[in-house]
Amino acid sequence: MDPSNKIVPQAQVSISNVATGITTTVTTNADGFYIAPNLLPGEYQVAVSAKGFSTETRKGISLTVGSQQVFNLTLQVGSAAKMVVEVTTEAPAVQLASSDMSAVVNATTVRELPLNGRSWTDLAALQPGVDTIHAQPDFSSGPDRGNRGFGQQLTISGARPQQNNYRLDGVSLNDYANGAPGSVLGGNLGVDAIQEFSVLTSNYSAEYGKTSGGVINAVTRSGSNSFHGSVYEFLRNSALDAKNFFEQDPTLPKASFRQNQFGGAIGGPLIKNRTFFFADFEAIRQSKGIANFNSVPSPTARQGILHCTQDDVNNGVPGCTSTTSTHTVTVDSRVQQYFVFYPT
Repeated sequence: MDPSNKIVPQAQVSISNVATGITTTVTTNADGFYIAPNLLPGEYQVAVSAKGFSTETRKGISLTVGSQQVFNLTLQVGSAAKMVVEVTTEAPAVQLASSDMSAVVNATTVRELPLNGRSWTDLAALQPGVDTIHAQPDFSSGPDRGNRGFGQQLTISGARPQQNNYRLDGVSLNDYANGAPGSVLGGNLGVDAIQEFSVLTSNYSAEYGKTSGGVINAVTRSGSNSFHGSVYEFLRNSALDAKNFFEQDPTLPKASFRQNQFGGAIGGPLIKNRTFFFADFEAIRQSKGIANFNSVPSPTARQGILHCTQDDVNNGVPGCTSTTSTHTVTVDSRVQQYFVFYPT
């Protein structure tokens, strides 16, 4: 609009990505409206120019994943060649273009928060209305967990985990059970490759179909005009661990556990201000021993000397006057052959 709130048609709107330098240019229509779809998340600056008006520039506009920002501008009368009005601002915090309820997990949170297993989908539980289901069976309990999928079990606004939709760059990533993506270890690697993601809990538009629960909408990182990279390794080893405080027998060795999680990422320009690349590799190697307690025949039981049960007392078994007494039975010679397979 102009200072008198009249529309300015045929104004040129240039939207520049600060990190990459890529500029998207659109023109306002006869009603003064403009739209610039398919912009990558990041920091932008907007410059608007029209005949008879000074150029208006706004900086510090952050665009997040899946957001639709409404940004209105007022042009001042003047010569474009003589005056440029530059303002550092922020896009409005209120979502004016849609009614969806959502929250964004930004790039710093994705990469810097400590994650056991470095699974980026775990961070969705930081948002209101999202919770992790702890009652699901673990991976060692049998095939039931496999039937539900191996990824993070999240309930969004009370929906079941299989009712959510996981998207990466607009492509659905749900697994065979329609659950969260994840390996048999339960993780979804690639934290360093995720730029940011949003969690839509309700009221989202028809473009987010295929779900009656929530939507986890992620985008991958892009290279910029500068080279950036990282290399890392995270080590866990039972040799560095203390013994289990609840171990019944302190003489038993610690259960073996070795985990190495390593990788690297690098991004930069192929052609400055035009073509960029970003590559990420991550691997995990894990060897884990699980300690179990089993009951074995005691030295007295091998001789046929058994503790009396309450049933023995009730049934009048000879020698069983109480549950603290013992009685003797004959151990069959064929049974004795199997004692060698039991530790003492």
